[in-house]
Amino acid sequence: MNIFERVAEFRAETDRLSWTGTFKDYIQILQKDPTPAMTAHARVYEMIKSYGVEESGGHKRYKFFEQEIFGLDRSVERLVEEYFHSAARRLDVRKRILLLMGPVSGGKSTLVTLLKRGLEQFSRTEKGAVYAIEGCPMHEDPLHLIPLELRPEVEKELGVRIEGNLCPSCQMRVRTEYDGDIEEVRVERVFISEDSRVGIGTFSPSDPKSQDIADLTGSIDFSTITEYGSESDPRAYRFDGELNKANRGLMEFQEMLKCDEKFLWNLLSLTQEGNFKAGRFALISADELIVAHTNESEYKSFISNKKNEALQSRMIVMPVPYNLKVSEEEKIYKKLIEQSDMRHVHIAPHALKTAAIFSILTRLKESKKQGMDLVKKMRMYDGQEVEGYKEADLKEMQNEYLEEGMTGIDPRYVINRISSALIKQDLECINALDILRAIKDGLDQHASITKEEREKYLNFISIARKEYDELAKKEVQKAFVYSFEESAKTLFENYLDNIEAFCNWSKIRDPLTDETMDPDERLMRSIEEQIGVSENAKKAFREEILIRISAYSRKDKKFDYNSHDRLREAIEKKLFADLKDIVKITTSTKTPDAIQLKRINEVSTRLIDEHGYCPVCANELLRYVGSLLNR
Repeated sequence: MNIFERVAEFRAETDRLSWTGTFKDYIQILQKDPTPAMTAHARVYEMIKSYGVEESGGHKRYKFFEQEIFGLDRSVERLVEEYFHSAARRLDVRKRILLLMGPVSGGKSTLVTLLKRGLEQFSRTEKGAVYAIEGCPMHEDPLHLIPLELRPEVEKELGVRIEGNLCPSCQMRVRTEYDGDIEEVRVERVFISEDSRVGIGTFSPSDPKSQDIADLTGSIDFSTITEYGSESDPRAYRFDGELNKANRGLMEFQEMLKCDEKFLWNLLSLTQEGNFKAGRFALISADELIVAHTNESEYKSFISNKKNEALQSRMIVMPVPYNLKVSEEEKIYKKLIEQSDMRHVHIAPHALKTAAIFSILTRLKESKKQGMDLVKKMRMYDGQEVEGYKEADLKEMQNEYLEEGMTGIDPRYVINRISSALIKQDLECINALDILRAIKDGLDQHASITKEEREKYLNFISIARKEYDELAKKEVQKAFVYSFEESAKTLFENYLDNIEAFCNWSKIRDPLTDETMDPDERLMRSIEEQIGVSENAKKAFREEILIRISAYSRKDKKFDYNSHDRLREAIEKKLFADLKDIVKITTSTKTPDAIQLKRINEVSTRLIDEHGYCPVCANELLRYVGSLLNR
């Protein structure tokens, strides 16, 4: 890659996208396509949609959020549909502040940052183009030049809606520079940019005594008062507050409820009427989406104060809980590690998954459903099948606690503990046991954890360890099976032949002797028992498999080894059970003979080549599984 060549290409692309012309030229653009006149809320919604939307099971998945936000599909769907989509259609929710409320490190800031970066990129596309009055400090919508009396006719002609008035600066320029001739007013294409303070504003509360309302609404330029003679002259005012600069885009209020009240009252008029008060001017119009974020305790304190009722009624509160899926939590850890300087360290397979199991268990609440424990619930939340429970049970559990996911261990804590373990021990490779040990050691230093919570978390570490033990044994046993897939498929086909004969009250034919035999009950039960199918439930299980085969056949699809998760699990466990003694002897022998040594080396090579282990963690896994099997 030639860096400076790429920089030159980017600059050339910016030059190509740039446009300047008169207001008359801009109207001609709108006559062909009115989309540049859309509101800030519509622009955000169109930006999200432009990345693609997938529909499945009555739910929508927005691809825009997929690279950075994990496990929050339901929250994101609600956010887009209930707020952005409605606001884009000019429904009343656009006159509300969007308040993201959730626990620390839950993804609130990431969501807002994504929206800001997305807007920046979208404004460089044809569909997301933004045009403004040239030289306006607030990047004014050129349509504000149309006199109020003429707007109904213009709206009908162009198919647009015109809301808002010219800012004081543009009003003066139209009078002085253009002598009221609006069709000659210069218009330019602008690119939304947080760095350049175009269409994105960010306000962060600081010391209430030192922070000035001018940070939001701009301030008088005292150096020009003598030149222009009045504080109400727009030329003597700096329209550089965050609300000014966020016009046409997005305004982020960081930790909004920590702000002094005088800052929040400015938002009342802006949200409801689309304007705010600044200096000695009439109300200034602004078209911007206001996004704020806060944590749950501050929000509860805020709503308990009766003085805040007016502002509270102008908020749409969107809960952003922690992710509750193990597989998605793994992705969060991988993302955070890739962003750090730990990328050179090899992380053993299942290490992050084990940490994720611990984290998710701390966030879940006990279900009132009979027979449902936290581990089963965790598996169902992650899309796994649990015997005796169906999709309806999952939905029921998801609606059981509205506040589920608002407490528990945050992803940063786990990443901090992994970092601590790596730095202290100077490791080249880190495995699940190293991470669990680091998490356990860190609980004593976690200031916000009570004694009762610590005991509960220690129990969750033990559960995560047991889950890892099963994964580790399965990994090693699978590596011991020579040509595992072929062996599994052979057993799978044999099982299908037997259950078909059983359900049809028929016999099966021996492929070698050509004799007819009764179905092999012992074989079928040895497989079914691996996944807890009882004697009473065996007939229903076998019939369910045949129904699935028939459904596949009607759709011209082949029912294979991977078509039924529980049956595949049963086949694997059966193979592993048959191999257990061989694995146990081979992995636990302190002085292996030549055959055992050869087998260990083959298994280690398979773990490295096919399962993502390095020589260090492959050997550690074999030693650990050997000790497990000897217990």
